[in-house]
Amino acid sequence: MKLFKKITAALLCVLLIGAAFAGCSNADKPQGDDENGESFKVAILQYMPHSSLDNCTQGIKNALDKAGITYDVQIGSSGSAQTDCDSYAAQMAASDYDLIIPVATPAATSAYSAIRNASKDTPVVFCAVSDPVGPKLVQSLEKPVNNCTGTADAFDIKGQVALIKQLQPEIKNLGVLYTVSEANSLSQLETLKAECGAADINLVSQGINEAGELASAAAALIPQVDAITNLTDNNVVDNMQTVLEQAAQAKIPVYGSEIEQVKKGCIASASLDYVALGEKTGEMAIDILKGAKASEYPVVTVTDSFVVINTDVTAALGITVPDALSGEQTVKTEAAQ
Repeated sequence: MKLFKKITAALLCVLLIGAAFAGCSNADKPQGDDENGESFKVAILQYMPHSSLDNCTQGIKNALDKAGITYDVQIGSSGSAQTDCDSYAAQMAASDYDLIIPVATPAATSAYSAIRNASKDTPVVFCAVSDPVGPKLVQSLEKPVNNCTGTADAFDIKGQVALIKQLQPEIKNLGVLYTVSEANSLSQLETLKAECGAADINLVSQGINEAGELASAAAALIPQVDAITNLTDNNVVDNMQTVLEQAAQAKIPVYGSEIEQVKKGCIASASLDYVALGEKTGEMAIDILKGAKASEYPVVTVTDSFVVINTDVTAALGITVPDALSGEQTVKTEAAQ
């Protein structure tokens, strides 16, 4: 009888220990493992620090955090973004990352080139690349073929031009600043020309080679136009305050390409949700980590936009918001950081 009690006690002890380990297995799961126990490590390469790209990266982090996937983030500096991205991309390609997520077109070209130069098969899943076919990141949006896919931010240029006409019905000349070496800016510029032509607006474009030329380019452009609109040009967006200050002195409204620019002093925008764009990119990356092929994964183009209007700016410029826009989202100007 005593032997039976000892055996029973021993078995009970074993069962309790097993239950204790089973109960903590999920809670103590190493960071970086998904729900199936697979461990992944991702590199995020952001072209430069500005609000639109920051929001993209935050969305990517949201998706990866939710899946329990570890990641490293590198961001190019405003003054040497391309050089930094080339260097970071080469380091990422030489490392043991399972996947690279570059944010913005220049970062995507750096990452994709680095992977090819290293003869690696690491997938590249880009975020916020307006025209991935132009720089040959993919062969087509439907069938990338290359080991590279991601999300395209199709700035609602038609909606933007319509918004400008609603706020300034008498507008004749619209200005735009863009970087001549940014593929996304060049493709958007062509679309903007077509939409302005259809709306009977004369488009005055001013190209720059680098951010240092923006102040003089803005000074040359402003006297020729009734308003300025932005593309998703990284150099222009990163140095938006320079344009806003000069335009404010001339009482010329500047239209942003997303909500963060409107919060900084642009009058309005037909905006994309860049956090949501980043989250979609992260979800695509997770699919590919789990076995989907980047070469067969169609590029996801996000086109939905929403109108946002800065009421501080409309008041300062004496522009009346028409009744048709009365239900749209409004913001006030935030203090410059």
